[in-house]
Amino acid sequence: MSAHTGAVKPLRFGQVVIGPPGSGKTTYCRGMQQFLTKMGRKVVVVNMDPANEGTPYQCDVDISELVTLDDVMENLKLGPNGGLLYCMEYVEANLDWLESKLTSHGDCYFLFDCPGQVELYTHQTSVKNIFSQLTKWNFRLTAVHLVDSHYCADPAKFISVLCTTLSTMLHVELPHVNILSKMDLIEQYGKLAFNLDFYTEVLDLTYLLDHLAADPFFKKFHRLNEKLAEVVQDYSLVSFVPLNVEDKESMIQVLRAVDKANGYCFGDLEERNLQAMMSAAVGADFQFNSTLGVQERYVETRAKTLEEEMMDL
Repeated sequence: MSAHTGAVKPLRFGQVVIGPPGSGKTTYCRGMQQFLTKMGRKVVVVNMDPANEGTPYQCDVDISELVTLDDVMENLKLGPNGGLLYCMEYVEANLDWLESKLTSHGDCYFLFDCPGQVELYTHQTSVKNIFSQLTKWNFRLTAVHLVDSHYCADPAKFISVLCTTLSTMLHVELPHVNILSKMDLIEQYGKLAFNLDFYTEVLDLTYLLDHLAADPFFKKFHRLNEKLAEVVQDYSLVSFVPLNVEDKESMIQVLRAVDKANGYCFGDLEERNLQAMMSAAVGADFQFNSTLGVQERYVETRAKTLEEEMMDL
């Protein structure tokens, strides 16, 4: 595919950011770009979504220079889903273009902002083949899979998300870090049935099935949900890291998980910059509370609710 297949390419690290539409991929890329830049990493953001327009971050490589969803839909008379599948197949057929764009950025850390159509990561092979080619170009990548935290408030949706996440992990074939995004908004989605660690560590799902059984609609699908839960637990692969992109400690937690997954080891300069950033954050009045604070409030709220229910009895 490339005229330089015989040359040894430099080792480069990065993240491929995937997840359903609206899960916060673009916001994550912008926040992570700013965070890593302050740490001292030279970051290159690659827009791999041909439907993205007006990205809020500094985009160094933009796939829309090669193909756009609007052009494909207009010229080939395809819908948005079929058009996006065609776009990624077109990118796969023109990997020389992508390689030439990436080669011009040496000694950088890469963030690939990928499209959100779920089928691309569970059934269709174009994106998987693109990732595979990136690894052959000596990229060490971690798949960062974002899931909106509001799914935790609905047991049925959460089980569905677990199945989709597991399917994506098995299909993409990269080191994987799953993230519950928008943790600063989770309290707006309603009361959680369990503590936050139940969802992040994906603990015993039989407790979640009991909540589904209370719903008349899902009661008749109890056996199906039970088998789906068994599949997720038998593989024992799915867990989540909570993320509030506005919280430095939360970003550090995610970054450490990603670096551990792809083997990136930063030097003293980044460590000093990181310590300086955290020192500056001490005493600051953040707009959002940390993830730990959210979890503590849920524990307190549940305890208070139980106490009130006991008093009513």
